[in-house]
Amino acid sequence: MSIFVIGYYTLLLAASCLAAYFNKRTWFLLVFSLTLVSFILGIVGGASMLRGVAIAAGMLALSAMVAYAFREFLIAIASNDMAKELRTAPLTAAFGMFVIFTYAIAGIFAPWIAPFGEAEVISTAFAAPDGDMLLGADQLGRDMFSRIIYGARNTVALALAGTVMAFLLGALAGLLAATTGGWFDQVLGRTSDVIMSIPSLIFALLMLSIFGGALANSTTSFWLMFGFAMVTGLLVVVAKAENNVLSWLVGLAILVGVSAAFSLGMLTIFNPSEVILILVVGVIYSPRVFRLTRAVAGNVVVMDYIEAAKLRGEGKWYLIRREILPNSTAPLIAEFGLEFCFVFLLVAGLSFLGLGIQPPTADWGSMVRENATLISFGDITPLIPAAAIALLTVAVNFVVDWMLHRSSGLKD
Repeated sequence: MSIFVIGYYTLLLAASCLAAYFNKRTWFLLVFSLTLVSFILGIVGGASMLRGVAIAAGMLALSAMVAYAFREFLIAIASNDMAKELRTAPLTAAFGMFVIFTYAIAGIFAPWIAPFGEAEVISTAFAAPDGDMLLGADQLGRDMFSRIIYGARNTVALALAGTVMAFLLGALAGLLAATTGGWFDQVLGRTSDVIMSIPSLIFALLMLSIFGGALANSTTSFWLMFGFAMVTGLLVVVAKAENNVLSWLVGLAILVGVSAAFSLGMLTIFNPSEVILILVVGVIYSPRVFRLTRAVAGNVVVMDYIEAAKLRGEGKWYLIRREILPNSTAPLIAEFGLEFCFVFLLVAGLSFLGLGIQPPTADWGSMVRENATLISFGDITPLIPAAAIALLTVAVNFVVDWMLHRSSGLKD
């Protein structure tokens, strides 16, 4: 029996006894369960299995320490009200916030963090890691580490833009449907049912096959984005103008100008194929947001203070902006996080299939597909972008779970 095995079991048993002596029941159950599991795994796999368990336990402990330190940092810089909320955040939520913060820093400062450009060829195909290339080279000789850093900017930014589009359209439609009711509510509800009846991946493949290829140019992308912005803005005009003809004319004139400027701005930030992908994602996931928003707003619109506001003569826009939306914020914010996860995985999946973000732009989904050959040779480098996708998804879910727990009103 090696010194490592003796020291490993001694450490676990000592920690279990200390936890029991100080009446730390949760820690005792956790550490002693780990001792029993390690005993079984040690018999089956020997010392190598115990080393794997020790490494995994060490990584979990390190993650917990990072989460605790980051939570205390946020508490120190936050306002009193926010600090009070952050003190209730579990370590999982703090770890999720730390991961999101790390990804944001990597995406924003990618040109300064990455040692090479995302499309810069610096070596031979599948070159091994060295002093210049931390993770080696891909199938074209580009630095994998640099492309993963740039992927944080491209993949996350595109998924975030698609989620915002879906949320703007779906939330505005849901709030207006709940406030208006009648045939307007029925039309929007049945339209969302039709879109939701089509599987998201199949719908995305269909739309991208129609608007991709030769149609993925600046003109097509501009008019598609312009149409999406007009439909979304028209919901605001309907709520704000109501039956006032002059307000309708002024609102439509402003809407045309804002939609055109917004479409040009999106084409400045993203290329035409990415704009089409954002629009496809926005159309696919907006019905989900509509259904949730309609359900939440439907519970609020029947309250007495809404009836009192109607009796005062308040319009739909006032009811949505001042009465319904403030009382629906918590579940909508949590839903935004969940929708981001779905959109993020869809974008990565489409890129893996070759229909998402197009080369030479760095994207985690396409990086897994392009370098999958290395797995046959025992190289786990292609799994790193896959792990980056999984880590961000799990981190966002950790934060969303905490927010859902807070909004539900449950007490620990």
